[in-house]
Amino acid sequence: MKTCLAWLLGALLLSGTATAQDTLFRFALVTDTHVGTETGLNDLERTIHDLNQLPGIDFVIFSGDVTEFGSDAELKMAKQAMDKLGKPWHVVPGNHDTKWSESGCNSFRTVFGSETFLFDHKGYRFIGTNSGPNMRMGPGQVPRENMVWLRKTLDRTPASMPIVYINHYPLDEGLNNWLDVYGMLREKNVQLMLCGHGHANRIYTRTAIPNVMCRSNLRAKDSVGGYNLVTVRRDSVLFAERRPAVQTLPDWHRMPLVTGGADKYPPIADDAAKRVNDSFPNVKTLWQIQEDGDMGSAVAIADGKVIYTTTNGDIKAADLQTGKLRWRYKAGGKIYATPLVHAGKVIVPCSDGKVYCLQLSNGKRAWIRETGMAIVSSPALSGNLAIIAGSDGYCRAWDIGTGKIAWERPGIKGFAEMRPLVYGNKVLFGTWGNRFYALNAQTGDSLWQWTNGAANRMFSPAAVWPVATRNRAWIVSPDRYMTVIDTENGQNIWRFRDDAQWVRESIGMSEDSSRVYAKTMQGNILAFDAGATERKIVWQSPVQLGYEICPTPIAEKDGVVFIAGQSGLVCAISATDGALRWKHRFSDCLVNTVQPLTGNRVLASSMDGKLVCLEVAP
Repeated sequence: MKTCLAWLLGALLLSGTATAQDTLFRFALVTDTHVGTETGLNDLERTIHDLNQLPGIDFVIFSGDVTEFGSDAELKMAKQAMDKLGKPWHVVPGNHDTKWSESGCNSFRTVFGSETFLFDHKGYRFIGTNSGPNMRMGPGQVPRENMVWLRKTLDRTPASMPIVYINHYPLDEGLNNWLDVYGMLREKNVQLMLCGHGHANRIYTRTAIPNVMCRSNLRAKDSVGGYNLVTVRRDSVLFAERRPAVQTLPDWHRMPLVTGGADKYPPIADDAAKRVNDSFPNVKTLWQIQEDGDMGSAVAIADGKVIYTTTNGDIKAADLQTGKLRWRYKAGGKIYATPLVHAGKVIVPCSDGKVYCLQLSNGKRAWIRETGMAIVSSPALSGNLAIIAGSDGYCRAWDIGTGKIAWERPGIKGFAEMRPLVYGNKVLFGTWGNRFYALNAQTGDSLWQWTNGAANRMFSPAAVWPVATRNRAWIVSPDRYMTVIDTENGQNIWRFRDDAQWVRESIGMSEDSSRVYAKTMQGNILAFDAGATERKIVWQSPVQLGYEICPTPIAEKDGVVFIAGQSGLVCAISATDGALRWKHRFSDCLVNTVQPLTGNRVLASSMDGKLVCLEVAP
C-alpha cells in the first residue's frame, strides 16, 4: 500500500511539473548506472520498474557509464535489465564502458547495436555519441569515427530543426576534442546538450549552448538512487529529479528555449597549438595522414613502410618518405594493437578475436587464426614466435611462418592491454587482474606471477609497457607506485609511491639501459638510475606538461628523449639533464606513440586518427 501511495504521489507531482497544454513531450534521462558495482544492477532494476509504472514518459535515454568496467558480463547484465523497460530507449557508452573494455569496445556495439543513436521525436532530433576515452587512459574524446558520423548527420539535418545532443561528458576541457564538437554543433539549432559523468545535477556554461549534467542512478549513501525527468515545453525545458518509487522532487532547473545557430553561438578561439609551434619553427610536418577512425596504437616501421591500424578495422601500409598509401587490409573489428613485423610478415591481433598475418610486401593474407574472444594487446617477438596475451585468460604463441600454435598458457587473470616484454628467455606482462606474469617465452611455462595486492582491478599494471635491465623489470601503474621486480623470482627489489610525483603508466628506458624514464600525473619527467638498489632520481626535467594520465611509452634515440602528451603534444628533451629541445602540437587528442627515425625525423600518431612525420631542422 505504501508503494502504491508513493507512486500515486509521484505521478501527481509529475503531472504538475508543467501544464498539459504547454507540454510537448517528456522523457527520462538515466545515467551512470555502473552495473558491476555493489548496488548498480539493483538500482537500475528499481529505476526500470519505476519507469514502467510512470505515465507520460515517451522514451528513456541512458547517457553512459552503463557498466563499471565495460566487461562482456556487465554489458549483458545491463542489457537484460534494460530490455525489461516497457518504453523506447536509447543508449551511448561512457568512459567506464570504453576505457577498460576487454572487447576493445566491440561488445558495446554487439550488445546494444551501436555506440551512437539518432532519432526524431515530435519535431526534435536527438543525437548521441560515444565519449571515450576508448582503451587508452586520457581525457574524454568523441572517437574519430563518431565525429565523421556526427558531421554527416548534422549536414543532413534541416537548419531550423531543434536538436538535443547527448554525450557522457560535458562539453568542456574534460573532452579533448570539445572545440571540434562545439564547432559542428554551433552551426545548427541545438537547443540543449545532456550529459552524465559528474554524478550530480549541474549546469555547465562553458559554451553558449545550454549544457545540463544529470545525477547518477546510483544510490550512493542514500536508500535509493535517482534519475531525471525532462519535460519539453513550447518555451522551455524543465528538469526534475525522480526518486524511484518514492517521489518526484520539484523542478531543479528551467531552461528557456531559443533558436540556436551560428549567430547565437559564437566561435571559441583556441590558439594553443599555434603558440607552441610558433615557438619552435624548426619543427615542420613533412607529411600527415588523417584517418576516419581512431588510431589506438603505435606503428611498425619496415621495408620503407609505416604499418599502422585504426578502430575502423584497417591495417594499412604507408610510404615512409611520402605518407602515400601502399596497401590496405580490412579486419573485422576495432584494432588497438601495434603491428609486429618479422620475416616479411605483419602480425596484428584484433578485437574480433582473430590474429591476422599479412604479407609485408603487399598486405595479402598469409594466415588468420581465431581465438574466440577479443584481443586488445599488442604482439611481442621471441625468435620466430608472436606472443599475444588475450582477453580470454590465455597467453599464446604462434609460429609466424606457419601460423601454428607453439604454446598456450591458460589461467591468466584479467585481460591484457599492453605489449609484453621479451627479456632473455622470459615474456613479461601485466593484466587487469592486478597481476604481472613471467612465462617461459619458448614453452609458455609459468615461471612466477606478481600481484600488487589491490582489491580494485583499476589499479592493475595492465597498460604499462614494462622495461627491464640487470634482471630487474620496471613497472608503473594507476595505484601510483613504481615497482622494480627481480625477473628471476618475481620478488620486489623496491616499490615506492611518491605522493608528490604520481607515476601512472608511462615509462621508458635509455638506449644504454642506464636510466629509466617516467612521466608523472603532475606532468613532470623523471630519470631514475636503473642500476641502483633503491629509488634514485638522476634528474627531473624542467619541462612542465601539466596534468597527464596517458600511458604512452617513452623513447630515447641519439641522446634525445621523446615524450607524448594527452592532448596532442610531442616533447623532445635532453637525455643528459632533461632540458627542453623542442615541442610540437599536431592534435588535440592523446598521442599514442612518438617513434624517432634515423636522422632528424619523428613519427607520431594520435587517437583522433592522425599520423604525422615531423622533421626537425638543426
